Amino acid sequence: MRGSLLRILRTADALALTVFFAGNMLLSQQPTQSSTGKTRTEKDLLGEKQIPADAYYGVQTQRALENFQLSGIPINHYPEFIQAWAIVKLAAAQANTDVGAMKPERLAAIEKAAQAVRDGKYQDQFMVDWYQGGAGTSTNMNANEVLANVGLELTGHKKGEYQFLEPHDDLNMSQSTNDSYPTAIKVALILRNDKLVDELQKLSASFRTKGDTYLKVVKMGRTELQDAVPMTVGQELNAFAASLDGEIAGLRQAEKSLYVVNMGATAIGTGMNAPKGYAEKCAAHMATLMGKPIVPADDMLAATWDQQGFVVYSAALKSTAIKLSKISSDLILLASGPRAGLNEIDLPALQPGSSIMPGKVNPVVPEVVNLVAFRVMGNDFVTTIAAHSGQLQLNAYEPVEGLSMMESQELLNNTSKLFRTKCVDGITVDEKVLAHYMETTVGIVTALNPIVGYEKATELAQEAYSSGKGILEIIREKHVLTEAQIQDLLDPVKLTNLDRSKYVNK
Repeated sequence: MRGSLLRILRTADALALTVFFAGNMLLSQQPTQSSTGKTRTEKDLLGEKQIPADAYYGVQTQRALENFQLSGIPINHYPEFIQAWAIVKLAAAQANTDVGAMKPERLAAIEKAAQAVRDGKYQDQFMVDWYQGGAGTSTNMNANEVLANVGLELTGHKKGEYQFLEPHDDLNMSQSTNDSYPTAIKVALILRNDKLVDELQKLSASFRTKGDTYLKVVKMGRTELQDAVPMTVGQELNAFAASLDGEIAGLRQAEKSLYVVNMGATAIGTGMNAPKGYAEKCAAHMATLMGKPIVPADDMLAATWDQQGFVVYSAALKSTAIKLSKISSDLILLASGPRAGLNEIDLPALQPGSSIMPGKVNPVVPEVVNLVAFRVMGNDFVTTIAAHSGQLQLNAYEPVEGLSMMESQELLNNTSKLFRTKCVDGITVDEKVLAHYMETTVGIVTALNPIVGYEKATELAQEAYSSGKGILEIIREKHVLTEAQIQDLLDPVKLTNLDRSKYVNK
């Protein structure tokens, strides 16, 4: 009886799943609805298809919308990626005109369309899912079709009148998805890198400002979570800033690996259908449009499958995430308690920390920084696997690389701002706790090594630990140093080797 019931339940579950997936499939196969209910007919090699009359995209975009409804993340989720396509297509059209392949009036139409898209218009027309087969062809055609139809309207024609401006023959002239798609990803990453660097610089500055505030406040440093030697709070916070500056430099350096593009490679790197001189002129136009030193690859065959630029830049994002995670984890530890932890610093209280423990406040911002860092590290692994998995003359997995890196940029940018404004700017220091630790620590015994030797200093430390007394108390009892020597040689401020000239206005 029980077995029969289980079989019935399993059958019911299977039927429910079948209905669910079948329903989703039917929904995904429905044409995107026009606001007017009207459609226009377009065709490609697979036949005719109805397109919403007011849509600026065309038949190949429509097929992609029907085939790839996977993540719910359309390419317009990252506006700079759409701007990047406008830059790439405009530079290509300018280069084609330079070499005599494109008529000036068609360039003029593309220029108008590209400028409109760069201004943020028509974003809702770039709709295909980031997850797609075909190495980005659906995205390339989405860009070609939208720019063509926008260009048509802006020059007095109707959508779909491709005899005046054609998605393939004009917008894709001298190109392939295999050169324009990776190039658009690079352009978008470069555009977004400036934004990320700016936010990280602000975070670094916040740590420096806070560090300068507490530059003379002495505390115990720790190694392996054990008492080490004295330092100041300012030194600790300024070190966070210095380490972030290193990540900023790393991101800027990694950006340079994105400057080499394969525009003009066309399908596999041989440059079939690309006029002589086109590749160099296209890169030069991109450099002008972006204000960055974009250059054509020396070997277009290698550049069409090689993922080094993406791997390098993704690694820089991962490194930044690791640094933010380390700093956040340190702040969580330093703020632990408040009564049964280190309690050296206080973080801004943003929200109650427990549904059951009254009065508990958690370090929610450093925790969410860690969550983001873990995601970015995972995204780097995705990029690594995708870069490793291409075959022969093309890597078909660039879409997930682009999505992974852009998500990482977005998360790091937003989280850096949150970290600065909701946490770092509001850090305060409990100087009484720090003074207590300095009074009771044995760590300053290290300063006695040059005076009494390592072995004698070790004996003093062991006695202090076993007796529960402070090291200064033991030194005084045993008359190891005079009071004047204690004040001179074991002054915690002197032991920090604080070089005030390194810090602003100190």
